[in-house]
Amino acid sequence: MLKSVLLVASGSFIGGGLRYLLSTFMGNVCGRAFPWGTLAVNLVGCLVFGVLFALFARSGSPGSHWCLLLTTGVCGGFTTFSTFANDSVQMLAEGNIPGFVAYVAASIIAGVSLLAFGYWLVR
Repeated sequence: MLKSVLLVASGSFIGGGLRYLLSTFMGNVCGRAFPWGTLAVNLVGCLVFGVLFALFARSGSPGSHWCLLLTTGVCGGFTTFSTFANDSVQMLAEGNIPGFVAYVAASIIAGVSLLAFGYWLVR
């Protein structure tokens, strides 16, 4: 268990650094009037997570140490949106349409609402 936690933590360190670099780069290139950095991070993270997840699933090692390091660690540190997107796609693949709709709606509506509420509480 400790080895798994250290792999995820190491990957998160790398992913967080990459997120900062890409967000900063996008802000410098595209300006800050629109959150291009966050959008780029989320979209790139989803693509990379999808490729990695498919590769590990194909090789029969979705629970391997490399998978933990690269998906949960690096992609998770880069963006948790990739995990949200993967969970959503897995529900669709399983035919769980009501669960998919509820999960997506709750995540977006409740997430934005709770962030706004937290901001309001402190203001």
